[in-house]
Amino acid sequence: MVDEPSDDLAGDSGRFVVAHAEQSVVGCGGARFISDDIAELTRVFVDPIGRRGGVGASLIGYIENIVRESGRSRIRLDTRADLVEARRLYSRLGYVDVPAFNSEPYAEVWLEKQLF
Repeated sequence: MVDEPSDDLAGDSGRFVVAHAEQSVVGCGGARFISDDIAELTRVFVDPIGRRGGVGASLIGYIENIVRESGRSRIRLDTRADLVEARRLYSRLGYVDVPAFNSEPYAEVWLEKQLF
C-alpha cells in the first residue's frame, strides 16, 4: 500500500469498504471511479477465515451496488493469472475476459462486468 497509495478510494473518486464478521475484520475492497461510466474494482482481499463462506461474493456485491448508485454501468478489474480461486469467483459473479486496459506490473488477466 505504501508503493501504491489508495487515497483516491474516497470522496468523489471512489470508495473503500471493510467487511466485518462479529467483531473481526474479514475482508476489504474498493471501487475507483475511472470515468462517468467505468469503475475499477481494486484492493479486494478476504481473510482465509472468511473464504468459502460467501464473504467475497457479498463484499463484491456491496461494492457493485456502490458503483451502480454512482451511475456507472461497468466495473472492471485486473488480477494475476495464478489467483485461480479469485478468478473463479469473478467468473461466477458475471465478470468476463476483456482486452488489457492497463499495463500494471502484476496484471495478467483483465475482467469486466456490465452492471445495467
